[in-house]
Amino acid sequence: MATFDHDDITLHYEVTGNGPPLVMLAGFMSDHASWTPLVPLLREHFTCVTPDNRTTGRTTPWDAPVSIEKMTLDAIALMDHLGHERFHVLGHSLGGIVTLQMADTVSDRIASAHLAASAPVRLTRNTALFAALIAIRRSDAPPDTWLRALFPWLFNPRIFDDPQRVEQAIADSLSYPHGQSVDAMAHQLAALRDFDGSALAHPNCPTQALAGGLDLIIPPDHLLTILGHLPHHLIDGAGHSIHWDAPKAVATHVREFAATHPI
Repeated sequence: MATFDHDDITLHYEVTGNGPPLVMLAGFMSDHASWTPLVPLLREHFTCVTPDNRTTGRTTPWDAPVSIEKMTLDAIALMDHLGHERFHVLGHSLGGIVTLQMADTVSDRIASAHLAASAPVRLTRNTALFAALIAIRRSDAPPDTWLRALFPWLFNPRIFDDPQRVEQAIADSLSYPHGQSVDAMAHQLAALRDFDGSALAHPNCPTQALAGGLDLIIPPDHLLTILGHLPHHLIDGAGHSIHWDAPKAVATHVREFAATHPI
């Protein structure tokens, strides 16, 4: 466990692996642990830096001011703290928006950027989904109810053909000691609701987009309409949690693209 005092937060992060630095920015509701399937496939090629974004994990306080801009500055400050002048960036979902904001802020420092199931698009349906999940969490419903409502939006539908796997995933989520509280979730949602990223679709650094063929939250047609001018790959059979559904494919694309843009 490592922490870094910056601005108005104490930022928790993990570092593992060897090679050029790769900062990995998690999506909405997620912290560094969301990269669990991917880090083992990347740490022999990169020094993987995985922070807990504001409102998540062990970064405190959970209710510090949050915005895309603040999360961007947090990530840049962390790489300064670690002594990395240039680095690669991988962002999933919300983390991809932060990646694009980083590309707009310090493009000369980013060797390559990788957007996983992410695009600068604000879908009203997604905001309504997350608001409904928050309402479920604040209700008297059993604590697993909101996860059972969320999982179909995240994963390849085949996961539901194995009920034991679903039950284990729910049990793991409920037992995770650093899970995001419902109040922190609502606080983070405000950062998404208020952000307009439409100006970020043309990053000034080498950037690739990875789309999940079965993604319901950032559907591939939406992603490619906005980011199709960038190098991109459509990963068949992957839902929004693209790095859980297809970690080997994601890792391969990250390694290959980064190799063509060395530090």
